[in-house]
Amino acid sequence: MEDKELLIPAAQHEAPIPNAQTRRGRIQMLLLLFACALPVIASYFTFYVLKPEGGKTNYGRLVTPPEQAQSAWFNLPLEGKWTLLVARPAADCVSQNEACLQALFLMRQVRVALGKQSPRTQLVWVVTDGMPVDPQVRRAYDEQTAGFFIVNAPTAAAEKEQWTNWLNARQGGKDIQLLNPFGEKMMQFAVTSDPKEFAGMRKDLEKLLKVNQAGEKIQ
Repeated sequence: MEDKELLIPAAQHEAPIPNAQTRRGRIQMLLLLFACALPVIASYFTFYVLKPEGGKTNYGRLVTPPEQAQSAWFNLPLEGKWTLLVARPAADCVSQNEACLQALFLMRQVRVALGKQSPRTQLVWVVTDGMPVDPQVRRAYDEQTAGFFIVNAPTAAAEKEQWTNWLNARQGGKDIQLLNPFGEKMMQFAVTSDPKEFAGMRKDLEKLLKVNQAGEKIQ
């Protein structure tokens, strides 16, 4: 007997060669195991690779990293409270233009829906054309009854450029911007006629107000 044969284990040396029926049985068993595991594999692939929209826990689009706003742009404190901010021209936001007023209405109703938590939020409408606001619109969206601050966009060249770049980042100039109590834009909400929008914004704000008070100045 040659030395190389001594390197082969006896059990392997003596094992019978499986016949065709045995091989078919093994293949069928492997196929059965794969079929049982397929739903598990599919669920992991869907969750970790495809990441369906249904898995999201937030309605708005997160801004990462958050983008700092400047109070000096509007001579208005943007720190200490959660802020919903929108930019619209006064010439378009008249009582007959529902498309323009939709964002203001949505912001006002979301703040009202927060109930006792509403004082922790403020609403800002930045007038982008420097035109006077329709008196009827101003009465509906004033500071005392609706919690709105109506301010003009900056006109000085340097501040105007900074403000414009901040607003239009991520192609979100028409969106409602959510600022945290540090004055940083952290989320954006598209303005549509979808009835789910109101519920989505409210739920996002309720979650944030419940779990995070960092930077707030509660009076």
